[in-house]
Amino acid sequence: MTHEEVVDVLVAGTGAAGLSAAIAAADAGAKVLVVESSARWGGTTMRSGGGLWLPDNPVMRRAGIADSRAEALTYMQEAIGDVGPASSAARREAFVDTVDELVTALEGHGVRWSAAQKYPDYYPERPGGKIGRSIEPRPYDTRRLGDWIERSRVKDGVPLAVMNDDFYELGRAWSTPSGFVRGARLVFRVLGGLVTGKKQVGMGAALACSLMEVVRAQGTEVRLSTPLTELLVEDGAVVGAVVGMPQARRAVRVTGGVVLGAGGFAHRTRWRERHHGVPGWSAASEDDQGTGIEAGADAGGALALMDDAWWGAGVDNKGQGMHGFVLSERSMPYSMVVDSSGARYVNESTSYIDFGHALLERDPQVPANPSWLVMDVRARRRYLNTSLLSGRRRYVDDGTLVYADTLAELADALGLDPRTFRDTVARFNGFARTGKDADFGRGDSAYDRYYSDPTVRPNPNLGAIERGPFSALRIVPGDLGTKGGLLTDERARVLRADGSAIPGLYAAGNTTASVMGRTYPGPGSTIGPAAVFGWIGGQQAAGRRG
Repeated sequence: MTHEEVVDVLVAGTGAAGLSAAIAAADAGAKVLVVESSARWGGTTMRSGGGLWLPDNPVMRRAGIADSRAEALTYMQEAIGDVGPASSAARREAFVDTVDELVTALEGHGVRWSAAQKYPDYYPERPGGKIGRSIEPRPYDTRRLGDWIERSRVKDGVPLAVMNDDFYELGRAWSTPSGFVRGARLVFRVLGGLVTGKKQVGMGAALACSLMEVVRAQGTEVRLSTPLTELLVEDGAVVGAVVGMPQARRAVRVTGGVVLGAGGFAHRTRWRERHHGVPGWSAASEDDQGTGIEAGADAGGALALMDDAWWGAGVDNKGQGMHGFVLSERSMPYSMVVDSSGARYVNESTSYIDFGHALLERDPQVPANPSWLVMDVRARRRYLNTSLLSGRRRYVDDGTLVYADTLAELADALGLDPRTFRDTVARFNGFARTGKDADFGRGDSAYDRYYSDPTVRPNPNLGAIERGPFSALRIVPGDLGTKGGLLTDERARVLRADGSAIPGLYAAGNTTASVMGRTYPGPGSTIGPAAVFGWIGGQQAAGRRG
């Protein structure tokens, strides 16, 4: 195959990692080409909450939230621990030290940020823990992208101008004054946009659109339906790639480097079964097939953390749309999670990755896949359940959602041991009355209480399960994507098994083994590092051009 074109930097992927890399490389003066495997751009970023966990960032400082490099690194060590080179001290320092540059540069390009001032780190009580380290884009008017928006995944995201700082209170819009006020503000924001002719989106859609607008303004070409299928290697260095569908493949040579930001392998079933022991119930893009990881490995890249994912509580949509992700619902009062025996095994309000790990660790001892989110009628009536927005009747028909007038009938319908379930409910209700979960500490952390009902006392996360009719939602180990992939260093260079860097090859995002190791330090710990190391990789690739 002859080399049909030459660019300075080739970027694979149009999520936060790929677009950040493209912007950084273009800022450095490079000629950049972005390729996207699917017919729609935006990747899993478009479906996400759109937050970026970026310690000591300028947006939080302007909001009066104090932080420091030392506190951030202390917290990362406390939360992540020692998990090998994927989260080396050098990588953590590069991540923290690039935050200011990334945020400031994107602001200079017109990206409008907002601090999620009340969103805690996921372990805020640990040394260095904070509240307010996450930032997110403000609602974005999709008209700014013209016809290009029609080729995006924008419909995969939240179709409203909602922000993370809204979302935690919207879940209790029917039970608290603050939730009602926040809901009213969102309504007025949406109506205001409609009156002015704006087509606003929030969260991940706002982030992907904001970054794509910058890429387009820089004049960078973005080719859709153009997968990267093979890296070109000469004398141990990556010098380009083969891209395109089988009938139209072509080689692209680079003078600088290739940056892989093509996502993880969330929907590559055989890999999921091999590395995770489950087929996968992911909320990630269906095009998350591990192609970037495979290409990098074929070029000599080492892999790490392949057995882990950004786990959480999921709902199996059984082929009818993307799988659901249960977040605030399992933290609200008047609900609890039980395994197949009818016993609790986890703090339901813990971070989603810890919940997912707990479910998977429980399953070999007592079957917990699936588990059941058991709800008193008050949980169903007072709090928003986003998992059911796609069709409550369908879930009832396929057994995902089960109703019963009494707890005994619910146990029978779910196949739980009636005595175990009865004792579990009685013990849980006792905790609700005293306000102290003596088994798992639910409600002890500020993170637990972020998703809660402050009108419920003495513990806003606990409420007795005693009023029928009762319901139960079937829970599987879902995820927001995989977190294993190519091993990279502090300069986003892909490493070989011997620790040496492959010249000309860079990677970021879920294509790589995460700097966050096996945990999730705070909101936006997927997208924050994806953008940062995409930025670093883009700069490094541009710096190599001849």
